[in-house]
Amino acid sequence: MSHQFLGTQIDAVYHTSIVLDGIEYYFGSGVQTCRAGATHHGRPMETIKLGQTALPIEIVLEYLESLKEIYTAESYDLFMHNCNNFSNDFAMFLVGKGIPDHITSLPQTVLDTPFGQMLRPQIDAAMRPITQAPTPQPVQPARSQPSTASSARSGSALEMNTGRVNNITALKDVDRLLGLAKDRCAIIFFTSSTCAPCKLVYQPYDDLAAEAGTKCLFIKVDFSHADRSISTRYPDVRATPTFITYLRGEKRDEWSGADPRQLRSNVEMLLNAAFPPHPHLEKSTPMLFRQSQRAVKYTKLPPLEKLVAKMGDTGKDPVVSSIVAFIKAREQSGAIEAPLTKLPQFAEFLRKSTSVLPPELLFTAFDLLRVSLIDIRVAGFFAEEHKGATGTPATVHHLLDHVDRLGDSAPYPLRLTTLHMACNIFSSPLFIPHILSPPLSSTLISILTTALLDEKHPALKASAISLAMNIASSNHQVRMKKHSANPSPSVFSETELPESEQVELLASLLENISTEEQWSENKKMSVICVGWLVYAADMDGELRDLWRVMDAAGTIGKVEAEVAEDRLMVKEVKSLLDS
Repeated sequence: MSHQFLGTQIDAVYHTSIVLDGIEYYFGSGVQTCRAGATHHGRPMETIKLGQTALPIEIVLEYLESLKEIYTAESYDLFMHNCNNFSNDFAMFLVGKGIPDHITSLPQTVLDTPFGQMLRPQIDAAMRPITQAPTPQPVQPARSQPSTASSARSGSALEMNTGRVNNITALKDVDRLLGLAKDRCAIIFFTSSTCAPCKLVYQPYDDLAAEAGTKCLFIKVDFSHADRSISTRYPDVRATPTFITYLRGEKRDEWSGADPRQLRSNVEMLLNAAFPPHPHLEKSTPMLFRQSQRAVKYTKLPPLEKLVAKMGDTGKDPVVSSIVAFIKAREQSGAIEAPLTKLPQFAEFLRKSTSVLPPELLFTAFDLLRVSLIDIRVAGFFAEEHKGATGTPATVHHLLDHVDRLGDSAPYPLRLTTLHMACNIFSSPLFIPHILSPPLSSTLISILTTALLDEKHPALKASAISLAMNIASSNHQVRMKKHSANPSPSVFSETELPESEQVELLASLLENISTEEQWSENKKMSVICVGWLVYAADMDGELRDLWRVMDAAGTIGKVEAEVAEDRLMVKEVKSLLDS
């Protein structure tokens, strides 16, 4: 009846979803999952192969989490924000292309007719119980298990054998667990079924194992059931309960007696010996930690028509029109009514722009990317726009590297826009591992430090400090995960900014603080950056050597803040540098 009512033929009102590894992802009552083909919509009438993705499931799931901010149950709209928009965005991230245009354009085809506009509320209301029905059997995708890196394998074994007590009866299992503890500590509790006092420390021993997490392996050997080979290995253990501790593979202490307080005290000393607490963790720094760690972004929309006009013939590229339309739609209606454009073509245009546009006009292309990156979907795409499961984001690094190579010869508008664009890549958490790793980290630090020491252009310096805040904050958050009470082994695979680049950044920040006479927002941000960079840093590393050589404590000590809270924050940062 479509031709009769609308004046145009519509073959179907499509519902679409994305199937990945046998799991179907779709949008209705929020982002939903189920076994492929098992949704309440029934079997699909058509299946289209979109391609393969090399992205690991962890990255895919993290991107999906960002989509959940846009695709909420409340935001569903049959015409403007539906399952097809979700499928298009998800496919763009996975394989670099969307779903067929005749599907995504269908709602607008209906709305372009007077009758379609008139019936829109009734159709939307009638379809909502169907489109937002609950998933019959939700399925949670399984995260991939590490299989190649030896550190990942040992991390998995640690997670399986820590946080609890291992009841062992065979000597080979004792040796296996002690082998896992060669880079940390372990404790063996020798007991027997006839030992009444032992029961007094059973629960405290279990509690300590749970509290220690992956830092220590807790072993319990019951002589009543254990192999004789264990008794042969430990001939001096003649009474129960007896405890023997190991530090990095070497025997440390041995004692007997069912005293829960002594047990806790000895275990705490063992953990402190294996993992000495960083001196900064014992300092009180409430003002430093009160500072916002939300990424600084530059969201101001430029006059798009004027920006495109400056490009000349380059601005006539259909990709430019497409991205401008996306930016306008997002500005007017938000991400909900702004479906993703063809991002791979936009990326190709940006890479070509460095050779097509002269340096004085190149900022126009960079500015289009800067504004686009505000959208977490766009930022997620450009973060993982590389070959294989790991690598450097191709387009963003190409643009940054081009400006870095131009150095001081880069025009001022290009340098400023580059810094603003670099701040906006922090819109997606998927960018963070790349930002803290070479070559992207090296290029960012080079651009940042050059601008930070530029005395001719105050706006460049201010923008460079914003980028420094974002980098220092991200690095600080990674470091603090490792110093948490019970870090998982996977945390230690997260990389911090290379120390040589931390040194370069800290030196530039200290130079900036020493040359800026008056207290200002820029100076305050620089002091905060210094605090985040040095907090819990390696006390035997190059960074500490630098802040001692440069007398960083003296530099910070001369800073005179205007308000009491800022003065306390400065004092806290100085105390870290005095360590």
